[in-house]
Amino acid sequence: MKRALWLAMVTAAPMLAQSSNMQLPKNITAGSGFSIPTTATVKATLYIVGPGQALKRDVQPGETISFHSGDLYSAGHYVAILESEGATDSGEFDVTPAEKPQALGFLAKPSRLPVGLHNGISGAIYVFDAYSNLITRPMPASLELTASSGAPQSRTLTTRNGLAWTAMDSASKEGRAKLVARVGEISSTRVIEEVPGDPCSISISARPEGGKLQVETPPVRDCSGNPIPDGTIVTFTETYNGTVSTADVPLKQGVASVAMPAIRGANLSVSCGVVAGNEIKWDGGR
Repeated sequence: MKRALWLAMVTAAPMLAQSSNMQLPKNITAGSGFSIPTTATVKATLYIVGPGQALKRDVQPGETISFHSGDLYSAGHYVAILESEGATDSGEFDVTPAEKPQALGFLAKPSRLPVGLHNGISGAIYVFDAYSNLITRPMPASLELTASSGAPQSRTLTTRNGLAWTAMDSASKEGRAKLVARVGEISSTRVIEEVPGDPCSISISARPEGGKLQVETPPVRDCSGNPIPDGTIVTFTETYNGTVSTADVPLKQGVASVAMPAIRGANLSVSCGVVAGNEIKWDGGR
């Protein structure tokens, strides 16, 4: 068969009629063995062309061509072309994914997030057969989220076009959470780090010390009571007669502390991220 003719037959696949010299199956399960009886009276060559695969077999007159398990494994629409001296016959068939799932594609986002977020964690499951074909028929699936605190969350799902998706809440306490996806006997696990949220509130106190003002916060926590991580920046501000001085200080053991000028009549304030705290007007200790 000349290359130009062969390429033309493949390109015209949607217009091909079923062959009269081959008995083609309508559907084949990916990876399964099958056979194609032929009625050709002379030697011929069989070409099978589809997504990601191309097979070639020499055919004797009247031969039934056998294909072993695993020969044809990529799901999709195929064209079979039987070419002999002076004649070309063709037909079409489909290769469908295997019934049994063998692998999961599992995406869990994000890998790290604050506590207390409604629908903050999303999980998506893709179901594949042993040959990496997406199994598009509906299948039961489940997702279960287990955190270091609180009751587990679970969702019962049904795949659609090979995909199942849902969202879940992050826990109220910091720690590691496990998100487990299951389809049949197959499971896949992702670990998600749940960290404290933004500070719920912040405040300061001030006391004179060695000619300076020692300004300090109490332990800073989020709205669920989790300590804000060390290293989080707290901003102290001192304002006097239009002059503004600031100091950025990281939390250490949950507390931020800084020495600022002891100016009578100065206003002292604090903030952490978008959270602003109380304000102190320093009157010299009186």
